[in-house]
Amino acid sequence: MNKKAARLFSSDLDGTLIGKPDATVSFKRTWEGLRRKKGSAAPLLVYNSGRLLPHTFELLKQSDLPDPDYLICGVGTLIYDFRKRELIKRFAETLNTGWDLKTVRTCLDSFSDTEEQPPKYQNAFKSSWYIHDATPERLQEIKDALRGLGLSVNVVYSSSRDLDILPQYANKGNALAWLLKRIEIEAEEVIVAGDTGNDSSMFTIRGVRGIIVENAQPELFLATMELPTYTAGRPFADGVLDGLLHYELIEEIADISDIELVHSQFDPRFHSVVNSDAFKSLSESQHGLINEAYQEAINALKRCITPKGFSACSLDDNILDATDSNYKSIWARDGAIVVMNSLSLKDPDIQRCQQATMTTLLSHITPRGQVPSNVSIDTGEPDYSGIGGIASIDSGLWLVIAFYHFIRETRDYQFLRNWAGEIKNAMNWLEAQDSNNDSLLEIPEAGDWMDLFGRSYNILYDEVLWYNANLCHGRIAELLGDFDTAGQRLRMAQQIKETINRKFWPSIHSDAIKAFSDQQFSMGDTSYLLAEITPFGFDWRCDVYGNILAVLFNVLSAERAKIAFQFMWGVGVNEPAPVANLYPPVNAGDPAWRTYYTVNLLNLPHHYHNGGIWPFIGAYWVMFISRLGLRDLAQQELFRLALVNHEGIEHEWEFNEWVHGRTGRPMGKRYQAWSAAGFIGAYYALQLEADNSEQ
Repeated sequence: MNKKAARLFSSDLDGTLIGKPDATVSFKRTWEGLRRKKGSAAPLLVYNSGRLLPHTFELLKQSDLPDPDYLICGVGTLIYDFRKRELIKRFAETLNTGWDLKTVRTCLDSFSDTEEQPPKYQNAFKSSWYIHDATPERLQEIKDALRGLGLSVNVVYSSSRDLDILPQYANKGNALAWLLKRIEIEAEEVIVAGDTGNDSSMFTIRGVRGIIVENAQPELFLATMELPTYTAGRPFADGVLDGLLHYELIEEIADISDIELVHSQFDPRFHSVVNSDAFKSLSESQHGLINEAYQEAINALKRCITPKGFSACSLDDNILDATDSNYKSIWARDGAIVVMNSLSLKDPDIQRCQQATMTTLLSHITPRGQVPSNVSIDTGEPDYSGIGGIASIDSGLWLVIAFYHFIRETRDYQFLRNWAGEIKNAMNWLEAQDSNNDSLLEIPEAGDWMDLFGRSYNILYDEVLWYNANLCHGRIAELLGDFDTAGQRLRMAQQIKETINRKFWPSIHSDAIKAFSDQQFSMGDTSYLLAEITPFGFDWRCDVYGNILAVLFNVLSAERAKIAFQFMWGVGVNEPAPVANLYPPVNAGDPAWRTYYTVNLLNLPHHYHNGGIWPFIGAYWVMFISRLGLRDLAQQELFRLALVNHEGIEHEWEFNEWVHGRTGRPMGKRYQAWSAAGFIGAYYALQLEADNSEQ
């Protein structure tokens, strides 16, 4: 392992250091502290961005980034000495060979699916275009056309949209390598960080150490698959700081809890939220209740421990009638969510139960790869279907995702090797649910967590999980050294992400019509991902849960995440408590109404899956807000979630299954495992400090 002290840190900006305002402030304070401590011996800081120089200057003025020592701009087409405030002109001389901007523009303009980006994104050595969801074959056609005109160029495609044509040796990595040679710094003394494919050339410089932030695109994981990199567990600048800690460039991350973020540090669309009464620091009493809720969540979760894993709810504290017999089971969906959200706990009993949960589920995967919906605690019999004998598709999706996070946290590589075959079979079974090879799964009605609700075919929630399952399986295969499978899954993840954004986010600016349903219906520009797409129609409702997961799993861009939040906050999906799973509910008489919604009176409007409030989704809502950098608001919503969990049908701190969407009164089972684990996960995500923690 490279043990040389780092003398230079080169990082991408957008999506890496920029994207979460509170994290950017934390990076600034940490880096400035490093400079004060080390003085002239402090590492050099290089911002390596796709932005052109004027727009990089503009970003530096608007953001809270520390001043760099050097700027590399325009995807490696320009180097600027920030200390001297001058361009390094000698670098430009290296780019002229084989470059003819006019011919490049003429060539790209001849393709029907390319659109030249505005002048502000162009320079003498950078021709930038939009081409949405380009296939490798299409990109090869473009490369061949350029080569046929005698051009020696570098073609960089990233974010499923941005196409940059550059001089042959122009990219972020080559520019950085040129700078290193000029200032006499070895690659082994360099750390780099990024989030998209156009950052990959920095990582491929032999000897550098790399940081991949949690919100990185699959294309970057694919490009760095066989390279020794650090993959952060947190997004944006938070992940960068975790990586710098890992490589021992910094000793600690600066505390910014005393910093009050100002309005200018947030996107303008957040100003109404920032100005509201909801946006304020926690009081001492609020913080105390949150800490109490955290301890009570651990206690509630322990009530769900069984020898075979976590039960969905406490079996000793609920009266289970004949229709509740399957509660005496280890549920794949519930168990996976509970395991993922409790991984921060170091309690031995909880850790044993995490592994028992995984083992129970993994050991009942069929030879074809179907994951059981649940496994009976009493008999050990697996059930592969739900209501009406309908297969539970999301059981396998959640198990694959949880398996990756379990291995990542525990580093139990023997467990990985023991069950890798079953996980691969599960992915193959899931892929078979894509019967028309469009990269999306076809889900039967009531075939996921909403097992008494009328959604089918391409369901947002399931497709988001399918994307993340492919990403996680790619990382699992990478750990095993199976780079062929890893590459296949990472490419599939990228394709799924592109398809979700194209199909589920209607826009008047979309590409050519691709589906029959698009010709029958139109919503103009939407503010969220639609709940469901079928060949003949769509569900226009906002699946709050699905959209939240789309942000947390990096399906939505940072820009669209802000738009979705603005809509959900505006309509009050978190009222009277965080948060309703669906907006608006389906009412009797609506074309989407099903007669079976009255079974057990479960899915009346504002009930259960029909717009009911689910504390475990409320936990993801808190994580969603935190991811946007709205630290104070996230903490206030966590406090409101603590109040919800404090309520109970019979006792305080029942962590009920769900809450009525209009009255806010607790409903469903008591001591629900994922309600408790969700609070633990949200608490940990906000990096709060518990008093006398049982971790």
